[in-house]
Amino acid sequence: MKSFLPILVVAFLVATIALPVPHRTVAASPKATADTLKQLEGEFMKAAAEKGSAGYMSYYADDAVEVPNGASAIVGKVNIAQGMNFLDDKNNELIWSPVGADISAAGDLGYTYGTFEFHSKDKSGKVSIDYGKYTTIWKKQPDGSWKVALDMGNANPQPKS
Repeated sequence: MKSFLPILVVAFLVATIALPVPHRTVAASPKATADTLKQLEGEFMKAAAEKGSAGYMSYYADDAVEVPNGASAIVGKVNIAQGMNFLDDKNNELIWSPVGADISAAGDLGYTYGTFEFHSKDKSGKVSIDYGKYTTIWKKQPDGSWKVALDMGNANPQPKS
């Protein structure tokens, strides 16, 4: 399963880009802050949990780039979405939490980083959890919404209690 994690992460990101789903976004404002992006991360995760790959991909810009662990970069929302169907399986759950964030002085570009867990069940029902960390670069769109411009994640050992 450990070597399968990068494929799952890439697939997750691909699906998020290819399947547009309308959603409420945190509107960009001249006063957008790091907290704005952290709030957006929460909405992003909720959309993925509720709507699977379609909800996840709705947060990606059309020209987004995915930089998966151990694989070549994937360019374009449509291409990224091709590997995200695993989010539609109710035996899978991707949970992430931003640890930090920042936004440019111009208020049109920012990033978040944090940790994630990917929970899955095999055919016998045995639960497996993979751990990792991520960085997401967010870009303000012409309509004032924020979309993922670049996303990357990689595996991590299980955190120590």
